[in-house]
Amino acid sequence: MATATQLTCSTIINDLPDVILSNIIAAISNVRSRNSAALVCRKWLVLERSTRVSLTLRGNVRDLFMLPTCFRSITHLDLSLISPWGHPLLSPVAGAAAAADPSLIAHLLRHAFPSVTSLVVYTRHPFTLQLLPPLWPHLKEIKLVRWHQRPQLATGDEFNMLFENCPQLKSLDLSTFYCWKDDIPTALESHPMVASNLTSFNLLNSSFPEGFKSDEFKVITQACMFDPRYIVFVGDEGLVSIATNCTELSVLHLADTSALSNSRGDPNDEGFTEEDAKISVGTLIEVFSGLPLLEELVLDVCNNVRDTGPALEILNKKCPKLRSLKLGQFHGISMPIESKLDGVALCQGLQSLSIRNVGDLNDMDLIAIGRGCSRLAKFEIQGCKKITMRGMRTLASLLKKTLVDVKISCCMNLGASSSLKALEPIRERIQKLHIDCVWDSVEEFENIDGYGYGLDLNRSDGGEASSNFAGSGDTFGCEEDAYMFQQKKRCKFTCDLNSLYEEVNAHGNGYSGRSWDRLQCLSLWIGVGELLTPLEDCPNLEEIKIRVEGDCRLWSKPSERAFGLSTLLLYPKLSKMHKDCGDTIGYAHTAPSGQMDLSLWERFYLFGIGNLSLTELDYWPPQDGDVNQRCLSLPAAGLLQECVTLRKLFIHGTAHEHFMMFLLRIPNLRDVQLREDYYPAPENDMSTEMRADSLSRFEAALNRRPISD
Repeated sequence: MATATQLTCSTIINDLPDVILSNIIAAISNVRSRNSAALVCRKWLVLERSTRVSLTLRGNVRDLFMLPTCFRSITHLDLSLISPWGHPLLSPVAGAAAAADPSLIAHLLRHAFPSVTSLVVYTRHPFTLQLLPPLWPHLKEIKLVRWHQRPQLATGDEFNMLFENCPQLKSLDLSTFYCWKDDIPTALESHPMVASNLTSFNLLNSSFPEGFKSDEFKVITQACMFDPRYIVFVGDEGLVSIATNCTELSVLHLADTSALSNSRGDPNDEGFTEEDAKISVGTLIEVFSGLPLLEELVLDVCNNVRDTGPALEILNKKCPKLRSLKLGQFHGISMPIESKLDGVALCQGLQSLSIRNVGDLNDMDLIAIGRGCSRLAKFEIQGCKKITMRGMRTLASLLKKTLVDVKISCCMNLGASSSLKALEPIRERIQKLHIDCVWDSVEEFENIDGYGYGLDLNRSDGGEASSNFAGSGDTFGCEEDAYMFQQKKRCKFTCDLNSLYEEVNAHGNGYSGRSWDRLQCLSLWIGVGELLTPLEDCPNLEEIKIRVEGDCRLWSKPSERAFGLSTLLLYPKLSKMHKDCGDTIGYAHTAPSGQMDLSLWERFYLFGIGNLSLTELDYWPPQDGDVNQRCLSLPAAGLLQECVTLRKLFIHGTAHEHFMMFLLRIPNLRDVQLREDYYPAPENDMSTEMRADSLSRFEAALNRRPISD
């Protein structure tokens, strides 16, 4: 009889039945992990290919021989990144971007992926919509992408083509598709059957500067009896039509165009606009009462909506499934009296809460939210002038068991030092963090006897608060704070991260021994001309996002030679970077005497990037808005070629062909793309940096190189 050891040694994973092994491989979601599994053996290759349901194509459309034909089960196909990016995928005009017959390309795609029900495609030419969707008769979900100008067609013609060819359409995403807003109501009215079948319609598009008027919005809601999802701009008078026509919504986004911009606001703004919105509390109550299935809600408007606490209490009662809430310009969302919770603080099921430009929100209101919304895993606060470190720190203490994702932006009293100090209670568990690098020169903490918040942090269930004040009880729920605020002397914290937590008086307070153990993604906003100051003790940081914003024309030159990317060497696992200088404005061409042009600013911001072990980089070059140019400069190309570990590089702008050839010196670079994914994308296809032939030549040279792995 064989021993147990022999039986164990003779059993391998391939002995599992194909059905079980197939289910195991199908459960793998990470693309690189699936690719690795496919390399194990031929059996695993077949199982991986047969279970993959989502695929993004990245090759050049002229290389039809490279089109994969082994993914027969693909249901979601993304063609929006086909190279050359932004050029017509299917065009009746012969040329380099359409080297093969467009009908042949379309039928080859249909043959390779016969089961597609969800499609993403860059639609620069209407011929794409005319030819591609009809090949998949069961197509139900479409996302259209276009940053270039709308072609000269009659109002609604593009969508008429789409609706005629896709009678079973259930979901339409136009969030990154430039068109006229008049196109949409016209096409919906012309195709009432398709409109009535839509269950998801995303119209959050930054190219609509004024959003939709009330009459346009009513046409859309009347034509489309949306079932679980609706995302759109909205006029004030159209709110009631949502509750009337779309009673089964689970996701509702109503946003102003300014809410879609990534630009940082003015921290000195009081949070109130000159005019009030026409949205009344009674209207909000009626809308919330008519949408009992809501799970995700965004109400981000441009004018004041006052005294919204009672409406948010109704939201809690009528929408028990609500898990995500974002509010902008909503005032009075939480105004607790003594220990009684009210407003948004009663929404105890929330897991994600974002608050923007709430002018009357203070520390006590924020603490009430922390007490009531005890399940929050994600919290964002922007443009709230009255919030201080004390309130934010108390909220972090109350939510220290659940909170892992925090964004603090554009709050006058929450600079970088005070934000980091406020997040000390969750320092060891937070996974994702955004702060503005506006360093407080000196933070002063005084004895607050008579001004304690009087909270017992051991009770976060909304019960009676403790009557203890500072000096006789916990102010922020930890010994360090109790010790700090009992001191009679001022405690100063400089902007140096290395000593931010080290000194309260002559004795250390223990902060320097802690680290951001679980922090995986760090996002920083930095004003133009300022230097990068890294956050220390982040042993597991994998991704960093740096956004630089401002006008270089107001500066003669920065104070130092380099921005400080070399300081990121202290992160041993850092492999991904988003470097966004897209809102950095300067002179693309010759600058006035005494100032630097954008090429020198790019050198400043990228100097030292070659010292990092990055594998993925997304880079947005600075811009000259006067000439609508975001072009990679010669110094930038030279510095990027020093990133010898890069495998993936996306440049969100343009570049000259000979500058791109510098990138061929990166030995393991496999994935490079130029994307003009900003509006309006340049239309001058004859310029050196925009030719499809130039991009194709670079890609051909890139693909000819041997890759070691």
